[in-house]
Amino acid sequence: MTPPLVLIAAAMAVPSGFYRPLVAAFAERGWEARALPNRGFERGEPIASRAHDWSYADEIQAIADAVGKARADDPDRPVIVLGHSLGSQLGAGHQLHHPPADGFVTVGASVPHFRTYPYGGLGVLLLGVTVPLATRVRGFLPKPFFGAPGARTLMREWARFVRTGKPPFDVPHRITSPTLVIQLQGDTYAVSASNKVFTAMMVEPDAVTRWVYTKDAALAAGGTSHHVQWVKTPGPVVDRIIDWWTTTHPIR
Repeated sequence: MTPPLVLIAAAMAVPSGFYRPLVAAFAERGWEARALPNRGFERGEPIASRAHDWSYADEIQAIADAVGKARADDPDRPVIVLGHSLGSQLGAGHQLHHPPADGFVTVGASVPHFRTYPYGGLGVLLLGVTVPLATRVRGFLPKPFFGAPGARTLMREWARFVRTGKPPFDVPHRITSPTLVIQLQGDTYAVSASNKVFTAMMVEPDAVTRWVYTKDAALAAGGTSHHVQWVKTPGPVVDRIIDWWTTTHPIR
């Protein structure tokens, strides 16, 4: 069986170039991966402003366009969407509202509802309340806010998700495509409770394989299970993805 193409949907405010070690790790194992451009955070591209705005729906459509192009280029090649953090939310929106990729991988996924976080989620709730105010004043989310410079509409949608626990897209059913959910142990952005709520909300139980990337496993590989920095030493994560795929899609 031809190895799939992995399309990487980035975390909030993380440029595609940050994923070079992840792309390289797949290549070393004979797979191809591509990090999709992260609107507003690519070198030489326009950043968010009062005049330059976008939404969850726009970013979900960008994933759909990339999956569609991959299928047109090579109809027989499987496609996996790998969503990191916010990219997991966008990937779920894609799987639910567009012809789904053959597989879905999430790393550091969460329903960022403040009630799923420790200490009453007060710090997260504060973001959920102040982001709409800041975007109203400036027309976009300015630094030093988390995720800045962020698009007005997308960040307001995210803030509403924080306050209500309701995603910025409909969930008419749960994802049935094979899905690997990778929880990063000790992740303070996508805590275990928020990750489990995401999985239960978005994916059919029979479709889910769950794996916890432990701190010890990361340390043994010379890396970390930090929400973002795991990308710099991604070997164990890539190995787990390949093992999951080859197990669920054995060569016939």
